[in-house]
Amino acid sequence: MSNAKTHVRKGDTVEVISGNHKGSSGAILQVFPEKDQVLVEGVRMIKKHAKATQEMPDGGIIEREGPIHISNVKLVSKAAK
Repeated sequence: MSNAKTHVRKGDTVEVISGNHKGSSGAILQVFPEKDQVLVEGVRMIKKHAKATQEMPDGGIIEREGPIHISNVKLVSKAAK
């Protein structure tokens, strides 16, 4: 694990400033400092094919957030401590 500094943290509200999702905003769900990427709530929704499990006996297609580069987000408000 690296000690890379990032300008955003989990829970901060950010706005996407470039790329296909420009103008979207949401809270940060997870930060990946080693890859310089973040997961933003409701931004870059991707479809993931899931195998059948005990929780999902039929399997199926799951929609979830995909990572975007940390340089493409701008801090709007910090998370409350």
